[in-house]
Amino acid sequence: MNPLSSIPCAHTGSSRVALVRCDDYDEARVYDAVGRGLALLGGVERFANARERILLKVNLIAGAAPDRAVTTHPSVLKAAARHFQRTGAMVSYGDSPGVVRPETAARKAGMAAVARDLAMDLADFNTGKTVSFPEGLLVKQFTVAQGVLDSDGLVSLPKLKTHVLTRMTGAVKNQFGCIPGLLKGEFHARLVEVEPFAQMLVDLTRFLRPRLYIMDAIVAMEGNGPRGGEPRPMSVLFFSEDPVALDAIACRMMALDPALVPTVRWGAEMGLGMHANVDILGDPLESFIAPDFIVNRKKTPIIHSMNGPLARLLRHSLVPRPVIDASRCTRCGTCVKVCPARPKAVGFRQRTETAAPSYDYSVCLRCYCCQEMCPDSAISVATPLLGRLLHR
Repeated sequence: MNPLSSIPCAHTGSSRVALVRCDDYDEARVYDAVGRGLALLGGVERFANARERILLKVNLIAGAAPDRAVTTHPSVLKAAARHFQRTGAMVSYGDSPGVVRPETAARKAGMAAVARDLAMDLADFNTGKTVSFPEGLLVKQFTVAQGVLDSDGLVSLPKLKTHVLTRMTGAVKNQFGCIPGLLKGEFHARLVEVEPFAQMLVDLTRFLRPRLYIMDAIVAMEGNGPRGGEPRPMSVLFFSEDPVALDAIACRMMALDPALVPTVRWGAEMGLGMHANVDILGDPLESFIAPDFIVNRKKTPIIHSMNGPLARLLRHSLVPRPVIDASRCTRCGTCVKVCPARPKAVGFRQRTETAAPSYDYSVCLRCYCCQEMCPDSAISVATPLLGRLLHR
């Protein structure tokens, strides 16, 4: 991948976000809506040339049926792929799920069938290569999936969902899947606090420099996201070259203050994009705003921004922590597998056939990988009593 491609992807002057209404995932309607969004930004030809290798980076966090709103919907992938194939580009797709292989997740999420219809390859997200990024403000080295490095240009297709750690996951966070497999957990272990974790995500996106972002919010996810929440119809697709602006407008649609989202705040601070003075094209934002969208709007406790031994001690009594609903737990062990803490914070400590895993909160990183990857929506996040009192 050439991060210095001549195709425009930098943010100059003001940023534009196009909103296009699309009420369902009917393939013809989605194709037309994607075409309209691309036209509002100057046409698909602005973002790809003939014979270029264009990678569509989907959200494929896990193998889930499309109607669960966990992954980018296959109709959105198909529409984007068809439009980019019209340019003569060689189009592939991919992502690195947290646990299963990409091939398995793509099949369950309905993307493999789309790829067969369009003769589109699944890019290599199983192997990676370590690359340097001297311009990184926090992280100057990443291990990036080989399929990403082999491409000439990246087009990001995020899914709009809530997220326990970063409040929402969208355009900026979607690039985290360019890090192969369980290597993502190493960043959670190294960057325990949400602020440096968000800075890492911004640095990663600054390195990868996707040419375009097309966010699937036809049906978004609210509540216990990014995997265990509930589908929420929002009837809109977002288009932008600026991931910070796109995420900020998506926040406004959810009636969430963009300043509360660390990837938006640090994205603007670190020069990735802008969250103010954004030009909105297409359909009016006001027609999509959902004040009752279920998302965390509480201010983060000050302990999140503190450092030192005392802060580490206090955060276990103040910061929200994962909790397992034993009645929903199937004892699959996914939470244990993905926990990046050493020693692991969650495990099968009761040697019975029916007992769910339990936590040692004294070593829990509060990264919420377990909640994010639980296939049964059995893990939620709850604030301890002292933390609730401080919020008040």
